[in-house]
Amino acid sequence: MSTSTIFEKLALHAPYLPMKQFLPAFVYGTAWKKEATADLVYQALCSGFTAIDTAAQPKHYREDLVAAGVGRAIKEGRVQRSDVYLQTKFTPVSGQDPSNVPYDPVSPLTEQVNASVLSSLRNFNFADVVAEDESQKEPYIDTLVLHSPLQTDQETLEVWQTLEQYVPNEIRHLGISNCNLFTLMNLYERAVVKPSVVQNRFHADTRFDIGLRKFCQEKQIVYQSFWTLTANPGLVGSNEAGQLADHLHISPQAALYCLVLGLGNVVILNGTKSAQHMKDDWEAIALVKEFAQSNPQAWEMTMAQFRKLIGQPKP
Repeated sequence: MSTSTIFEKLALHAPYLPMKQFLPAFVYGTAWKKEATADLVYQALCSGFTAIDTAAQPKHYREDLVAAGVGRAIKEGRVQRSDVYLQTKFTPVSGQDPSNVPYDPVSPLTEQVNASVLSSLRNFNFADVVAEDESQKEPYIDTLVLHSPLQTDQETLEVWQTLEQYVPNEIRHLGISNCNLFTLMNLYERAVVKPSVVQNRFHADTRFDIGLRKFCQEKQIVYQSFWTLTANPGLVGSNEAGQLADHLHISPQAALYCLVLGLGNVVILNGTKSAQHMKDDWEAIALVKEFAQSNPQAWEMTMAQFRKLIGQPKP
């Protein structure tokens, strides 16, 4: 990867859309934010984030409060709807709280998907706050992610084919989360609308998804890394992250984010609740990008050491 393209926005592959859409380095993660969700989303949008991740899964997310935070930022003129990437998920019954499901859990699978999508579209209806000249007032979802594969490949495909019917109008892109390489390859082969994103835990138990990330790069699928800090205290405390942090006066956590981004074709779910960390993490990206471009040999040496640390072969 050329150092001139380090940390640039990644294009989502969607040949059926007239214009490309891009993902920034950080997507703001809203899991487990509960009643603080709206304020945190608003703060994130005021701190440089332009992409938000949520889910139609009240067990871990407040999709309605994500919409409230976005709506506040739009109403105050801080962002336009077209500037914000909103990503939500269909979560199967197995991942829901049985007492609070956004669809009838005993209905047929196709009806579950339709009801979940419609509930998300109702939440993402900003018609009352968008500017008069906003070109798109109808609610839409930038990416709808299947939160996890279902019990069988056929059920997974049934959900995917139901979601495909909403593309490219109500839904612009589709993605899948918590999947392995074989599931992804099977889905990619059988899908009409190919996945634009894969959102997975980045951790040692899956060998940091080396094979899956390679497949994603080959097929122009953006890899979204989550659990990046929580699952990897050893990487946060590694010499590689520490040396980069010390050299550029950034936190080891931000240094690890930048090393993972440096692997290429990766964006990161960043769910910090700290306004200061929101600011610092974006500044760290700018500092590391400048370092990589002005010291390409030193940066490549740093990345070579990091790839060796996680067991990734040379590119």
